[in-house]
Amino acid sequence: MKKVLSFLELGLCAVSLALLVLLPLAEAFMRVAFNSRVPASPGLIAHFLLVLGLVSGMIATSKQEHLSIGLFHYITDEKIKNLLASLTGFLSTFVVTIFAWCSMSFIKIGLSPPTIIGFIPDQVFALVMPAGFFVMAVRFARLNPLRKRSGAIRGLPVLALILGTVCSLPSICKLVWGIDLPDGAYALSEVFFSIAWYVKIPALIVLILAALAGTPLFVVIGGLAIIMIQAGGGEIDVVADEVYKGLTQNSIISIPLFTLAGFFLSESKAGERLVVTFRSLFGWLPGGMIIATVIICAFFTSFTGASGVTILALGGILYTVLSENASYPEKFSIGLLTASGSIGLFFPPSLPILLVGAATRTNTIHLFLGGIIPGLILVAAMIAMGIVISIKTKIPVEPFKMNKVLPAVRSSLFEILLPLLLIIGYFSGMLSIVEIGAVAVIYLFIIEVVVLKDIKLRDIGRVIAKAVPIMGGILSILALAQALSYYIVDTQGPERFARWIQGAISSKVVFLLILNVALLVVGCLIDIFSAILIVLPLIAPLGAAYGIDQVHLGIIFLINMEAGFLTPPVGLNLFLASYRFKKPFVETSRYVLPFLIIQLALVFIVTYIPAFSTWLTRLY
Repeated sequence: MKKVLSFLELGLCAVSLALLVLLPLAEAFMRVAFNSRVPASPGLIAHFLLVLGLVSGMIATSKQEHLSIGLFHYITDEKIKNLLASLTGFLSTFVVTIFAWCSMSFIKIGLSPPTIIGFIPDQVFALVMPAGFFVMAVRFARLNPLRKRSGAIRGLPVLALILGTVCSLPSICKLVWGIDLPDGAYALSEVFFSIAWYVKIPALIVLILAALAGTPLFVVIGGLAIIMIQAGGGEIDVVADEVYKGLTQNSIISIPLFTLAGFFLSESKAGERLVVTFRSLFGWLPGGMIIATVIICAFFTSFTGASGVTILALGGILYTVLSENASYPEKFSIGLLTASGSIGLFFPPSLPILLVGAATRTNTIHLFLGGIIPGLILVAAMIAMGIVISIKTKIPVEPFKMNKVLPAVRSSLFEILLPLLLIIGYFSGMLSIVEIGAVAVIYLFIIEVVVLKDIKLRDIGRVIAKAVPIMGGILSILALAQALSYYIVDTQGPERFARWIQGAISSKVVFLLILNVALLVVGCLIDIFSAILIVLPLIAPLGAAYGIDQVHLGIIFLINMEAGFLTPPVGLNLFLASYRFKKPFVETSRYVLPFLIIQLALVFIVTYIPAFSTWLTRLY
């Protein structure tokens, strides 16, 4: 039964992804060929994204791959680990149960009756919300280590489901009676408002501690939204409303598309071909393999949007080339690969840049242009360090041989052309960013599956299965972050915070210095997608108050987050590299330190010289 359910979930995700690819392509074709459009296409695309978001979240729950803070990695005592897993599982079950009941109430009362394709009501698609959240809640309960214990303690995960249901009584009352509640049900709702007001501070503390203990971030973010909205006198159904809005907005449809495109690249032999190509092109230069390594890492990260995928997918082959074939010192190779895992965040079609544009309502083309020079500076700095090390340690070079270059370039030509085609299509205005994502998936499917046959047709399911939990983790956070952002904006929190900071700090230079330090800490603790949606809206009004260009602020944010990935004690890339290269965490941190110093220097250069981020946007 479990295998059948897993197969159905993955199949539903595959169908949703296929439609998210094919519908934008059909839309582009109809627009170019007939100056027309596919009927109801925007609504269909948005609602298949909703289906993908919830079902991929279910899969991420079953595989325990939701994004979380990694402090628990420091704990070696298995008893303490199990205790924390039990507590975080209990909290996750409790909170997600509330999400499920809120979604039921929202569908009945809050969702308007208009249809998408004449005969399919929005409510039909929206049913995936309560179904998805109920399944996640049950899975959090089943995966709780307490289920393996004997005695009454085994029933605690079930108790979490019951408590979540009890705390959802205001929403359940609406399911029974609708908007016009009887006096008793109305009085019950008032009691819950009062309780939320008195417990909001302890609840916030518990949720923050739970996040540090490893609770999935989407649970923590959603829990914060629930308690703050209800304590402020609002209906908790707003959370479901914002989840629905968050997962049906066109601005994030490109995220799963580029994620899938990135996995087609990482699961094929594209990395090996690119290594051979760039080695033949640059191997005759001092540091030639460093140039190849940095460019390949930037290429892969720009598509996946996740530095971890680059480290895990390419770390092995690039480490072999650097340490065994090119004779670079082990500590240098590991440090370079760990640091290079995120340098593609500034180049199209970077997912973080797309999210920054959506979160701050900044022109995405301007953000891409703003990231080019800082990205090139970062790439050049990493390469320069590699060349210096190569000369200092007398790394041998390979003679340039045209008879090797041409076959190598020909073998990887399709991958080399891909970013050029996408950049031309997007910056020329011919295709939207969603259509670009669809083109990337189809292009890579044709090249890697049909032409080069790196991926067999029977292995497509395996590629999708690897990509879907990543999508689920990202989309779950985006959905619940929308709810927390609603509360923050509704209470005018960013504007009040900006006024307070302005009153406390008069110097723009001092403000930028404090901002850098704060963002480095955020980059250590929180994944980049959560930070963009939760932290960036808070600092955007501050940037405006101090006269900082929006594009410049977005690039400052990203370069700080990138450095935060490498900053001990909890930089994400440090954990991933330690796992990938089988080295102790402390050793990995020491190996990456020279590269971290370079990145920190560039953080301050980009922060205090706005022209690096804004010059190209002015030309455009």
